[in-house]
Amino acid sequence: QVQLVESGGGLVQPGGSLRLSCAASGRIFSIYAMGWYRQAPGKQRELVAAISSGGRTNYDDSVKGRFTISRDNAKNTVYLQMNSLKPEDTAVYYCNADLYSDYRRWYWGQGTQVTVSS
Repeated sequence: QVQLVESGGGLVQPGGSLRLSCAASGRIFSIYAMGWYRQAPGKQRELVAAISSGGRTNYDDSVKGRFTISRDNAKNTVYLQMNSLKPEDTAVYYCNADLYSDYRRWYWGQGTQVTVSS
């Protein structure tokens, strides 16, 4: 059974930094794209950043220049370095991965809370 487990969320002051991690485990043959989404209260889940298996990245305009997505293929892990955090970045952050286990599909983590507040 495949699991994605996020870590690194928490409470941070505006202007601060956090680093999120998401590790995939289980019966995994290949991982293709990986990404981070977020969902604020009363809002739809939105894409924050994504990274292909070859390292190509894309970001939502609201986080460009502040967030960096990266991955360690040997560890089946994706990271999100978040700098210059703003109160509007407050949300539950979810990772996802397009991977091949028994068959190929998208998997989701359980989410980690990020709160930016003074």
